[in-house]
Amino acid sequence: MVPDPASLGAVALRDLITSGALSAEAATAACLKRIAETEPTLQAWAYVDGNHAMAQAKALDARRKAGGAVGMLHGVPVGIKDVIDTARMPTEYGSPITRGRVPSTDAHLVSRLRAEGAVIIGKTVTTELAFLEPSRSRNPHDPTRSPGGSSSGSAVAVASGQVPLAVGTQTGGSVIRPASYCGVVGFKPSYGLIGRSGILPQSPFLDTVGAFARSVEDAALLAEAMSGHDPHDTASDIAPRPRLSDAAVQPPPLPPLLAVLTLPGVERVMEEALAELIADLGDRAHRVDALPGLAEADAIRRRINLAEMSKCYYALERQGRDQLSQQLRDALDEGKSILARDYLSALDWRQVLNAGVDELLTRCDAILCPAATGPAPELSQGSTGSPAMNGPWTLCGVPAITLPLLADDGGRPMGVQLIGRRGEDARLIRTAAWLMRRQAHEKGVAR
Repeated sequence: MVPDPASLGAVALRDLITSGALSAEAATAACLKRIAETEPTLQAWAYVDGNHAMAQAKALDARRKAGGAVGMLHGVPVGIKDVIDTARMPTEYGSPITRGRVPSTDAHLVSRLRAEGAVIIGKTVTTELAFLEPSRSRNPHDPTRSPGGSSSGSAVAVASGQVPLAVGTQTGGSVIRPASYCGVVGFKPSYGLIGRSGILPQSPFLDTVGAFARSVEDAALLAEAMSGHDPHDTASDIAPRPRLSDAAVQPPPLPPLLAVLTLPGVERVMEEALAELIADLGDRAHRVDALPGLAEADAIRRRINLAEMSKCYYALERQGRDQLSQQLRDALDEGKSILARDYLSALDWRQVLNAGVDELLTRCDAILCPAATGPAPELSQGSTGSPAMNGPWTLCGVPAITLPLLADDGGRPMGVQLIGRRGEDARLIRTAAWLMRRQAHEKGVAR
């Protein structure tokens, strides 16, 4: 008997659909049912068109029955963050300024997802123009707490079983942090791995596309499907598509060695939970001194972010500054005040920091650190949480992945983050999958 399709991960769902044991139509219907049941509380979606989603699924079923080729995401429902263009589907950036905006073409990554057989369910909620003002989405583990930002809806949709996969973006910590708060896997690939044409630009030096899933294998599948050269994105790598899905199921040749780093600002509850994990890992994890300059890295990243955002959002600000939150207006004003010499010198930090990261990663397989400062903050605080644990790695442009391995005393999820060398996404995925399997085995033995 096939379980509820909405409870299945992307790889399992894809395999059942391509084998004929389950239809894409049934899988899509199950996700739409879950959305209808949970959306009044969670508010993860900016737009859902159930009829259009079912039409996509029926067309995919017809293709398979006719003997047509199937893609790596055949029949799998996917949510798309509402800063990413989808043809003839609203993409409103979470702002009243752009209400009613309907693109005529898909973003590059959406085209790739459709080519691989994904069913685009709809658009997930983003914070206002993908910045820091909290969205209306609610954390599925505790609706009184934040799901993080700016990819709030994508994290919530995956964590609550509304869809097995969702796409987000990260300029500070907008994939890694929501994944940590919502208890799912969040993967931010190397800068340039996934093309960004058709996505609202906030800070071109930093903006990175990411994947949300409930397992490392599923996150790898989504990231691989989206990756590949984007001729309209100057940062896009001209390189073969990485075999991330294969890496996720391959055992490493030797048990990986992890270097443990703790950045300033970590809460005690996170420190204590991380210490327990390190003790469990034994000789596979060792603490190392902070890399030179790493403590200042998020402030440097913020300088770049605000300077570029003030340029990228100039037209939107002129169109409706009075419709922007005070927080965003203040950030834009700060960005305008940054001197060119300070902005240009900030850009040099990527190379400087990566020299230290590369040297450390010659002695270990990945860096392990908290994915967020602690558990999700209460909504009453009016914050999506601090990006302090994520900003340095976004500035470096290196791959990072959140793993839902920790929890506070109340059972609220907290993630740990693995970081790898830029361009070595497959190795990081392999190490992350090993760590998840190892900890699952340890818990099984403990029982």
